[in-house]
Amino acid sequence: MSEVNKQKKNEDPLGRGGLPRGLSDPRKPRFNIYWIYGAILLMLFASQFMNFGGTPQEINWKDFRQNMLLRGDVDKIVVITTSSNSNNKVEITIKKDSLTKPEYKKYEVGTFSGLPVNGPHFTFQIGSLETFEKNVQEAQAELPLEQQVGISYETRRNIWGDLFTWFPLILLIVFWVFFFRRMGSGGAGGGGGNIFSVGKSRAQIFDGETMVRITFKDVAGLEEAKIEVREIVEFLKQPQKYTDLGGKIPKGALLVGPPGTGKTLLAKAVAGEANVPFFSISGSDFVEMFVGVGASRVRDLFKQAKEKAPCIIFIDEIDAIGRARGKNPNFGSNDERENTLNQLLTEMDGFTPNNGVILLAATNRADILDRALLRAGRFDRQINVELPDLNERKEIFKVHLRPLKLEEGLDLGFLSKQTPGFSGADIANVCNESALIAARKNKKQVEKQDFLDAIDRIIGGLEKRNKIISINEKKTIAYHEAGHATVSWKLEHASPLIKVTIIPRGRALGAAWYLPDERQITTVDQLFDEMCAILGGRASEELTFGVVSTGALNDLERVTKMAYAMVSYYGMSDKVGNLSFFDSGGNTEYSFHKPYSEKTAEMIDREASDLIAKAYERSLKILRENADGLSELAGKLLDTEVIFSEDLEKIFGKRPWVREELHPENQEEEKTSEADVPENIISGEGNAEADNS
Repeated sequence: MSEVNKQKKNEDPLGRGGLPRGLSDPRKPRFNIYWIYGAILLMLFASQFMNFGGTPQEINWKDFRQNMLLRGDVDKIVVITTSSNSNNKVEITIKKDSLTKPEYKKYEVGTFSGLPVNGPHFTFQIGSLETFEKNVQEAQAELPLEQQVGISYETRRNIWGDLFTWFPLILLIVFWVFFFRRMGSGGAGGGGGNIFSVGKSRAQIFDGETMVRITFKDVAGLEEAKIEVREIVEFLKQPQKYTDLGGKIPKGALLVGPPGTGKTLLAKAVAGEANVPFFSISGSDFVEMFVGVGASRVRDLFKQAKEKAPCIIFIDEIDAIGRARGKNPNFGSNDERENTLNQLLTEMDGFTPNNGVILLAATNRADILDRALLRAGRFDRQINVELPDLNERKEIFKVHLRPLKLEEGLDLGFLSKQTPGFSGADIANVCNESALIAARKNKKQVEKQDFLDAIDRIIGGLEKRNKIISINEKKTIAYHEAGHATVSWKLEHASPLIKVTIIPRGRALGAAWYLPDERQITTVDQLFDEMCAILGGRASEELTFGVVSTGALNDLERVTKMAYAMVSYYGMSDKVGNLSFFDSGGNTEYSFHKPYSEKTAEMIDREASDLIAKAYERSLKILRENADGLSELAGKLLDTEVIFSEDLEKIFGKRPWVREELHPENQEEEKTSEADVPENIISGEGNAEADNS
């Protein structure tokens, strides 16, 4: 390589335009095959409608007879007939000597807008051929024999006329082909993209060329679930180890858990660890507008899986086709989903064995699945993928914090304690939101406060500081939130307070953040204390202003659900007794009757109402005893708009029941029970208590 070439390469190492060598500029239009089609059509139109050497002049029979034929200027007469024998015309060619006459000079022979040099020069339409021949013979009868011109005939096809005749049929065929190509190519494994492949499986296949790279190391938490699915990997890698003892490899495993807990990620890790072909498909991919397509796709899926055994089939959101039969709201109709489910049941446990094929499925609605699908021999194992506990949340934070630029000394234990009830997807969202918040504030790294702001943003919504609120409304909101904080601080089993704000967020005019204990079971005293804390806002309004407002709507909704759950679900009422009317199997989803009598319903209503009334009276009593602290706390809220647990300690003193691991000055990792309050009914959804006006 010469010195000049070396210098040019050093000056432009990426190639012209700053792009890597060998790549085209994406701003330049790329070549498209349709350009050639357009050029051909343009040429056809040009050849049909444009004549660059001139155009024949349109005349009539009278001009032709008087000015051309009788004067002996005509060299050739050609009658053009069409295939339909209609719209016949005559083309007239003038002798070259005659073109020099003055009467023809006005036509500008040989120019773009004039007459062609070699003819034909003139044309006109005729009707009947016999009449035209007769008229020509009569006109030439007066001419000498050497000046008479014979008539020649030529048949031409009207290409454009024929094309437009067949155009509707051609358009229909093109539309039909386009429609079925679009319909057949909708899935990832559509199999060719035509009408004949509509019954083919649409599963994505990950094999040796496109192997899944995710392993169990990439899945944080879920230790118990990983232990169970790791055994499935062993079944596929070393089946002889289990079959030598007479055991059978399980046919299927069902991953059950709330949304965002990592069920799909766990299935990908199984595929990556097993290093076998992996078929991934969604339950909705089996359902199509045509009858029988779902069952056909199930058959094709298992046929492909048997050919690649040992392998794994993963069906995400299996409840789309696995809903219990006979529970469909469309009564009396032939449900395509039921046909698909029947075929799936047959393939999983039919006459034909599926050796080496293991079925994994995921759902967050296991209660509505068909019992035949869940029996042993089909899904032999149900793996519960629960919300992460304290230690698991810390491990999940480690995974999602890898790409972030963090401040030194960031305490992951503190972040995991601030996010009880969060799923893995929620934690990933917290990490992403914190980075966005730090970038919005032009920071060089993500700090602890950014994570706290992200948690508040996800739980309560975006702050609305510009929302117009009158002074009286703001005072009411302040006393309402101060009532919650005061009652919860004075009760042993109420959730510890983190922060209270009267800044509007989302639909809430004020919000209070609590840190509930992660426990497996909840006692009557714990539930009753939480009810008192929830009603503290309404009690504070009545005690301070003598009237109540609509701001306690969310509080009343939550406390009503808790009271009815205690009476009718948990058996915590002496009058109703140890009875539970909760249906864990979802069998009463389309039922038209209650599982108890009208008398029992009245008793449940009365017991729930009495329970709420007792909790409300207890809240009023606590607020009367701490009226000075309530007023001081509300005044501080009006001044600062946000207060923290430290402010409550200054006013009411330290809580004697606080556990050491919840104290802000003791943030080291400590193992706690891995539990959540059922459905977050104590702390409210997302652990933030909000008041909606």
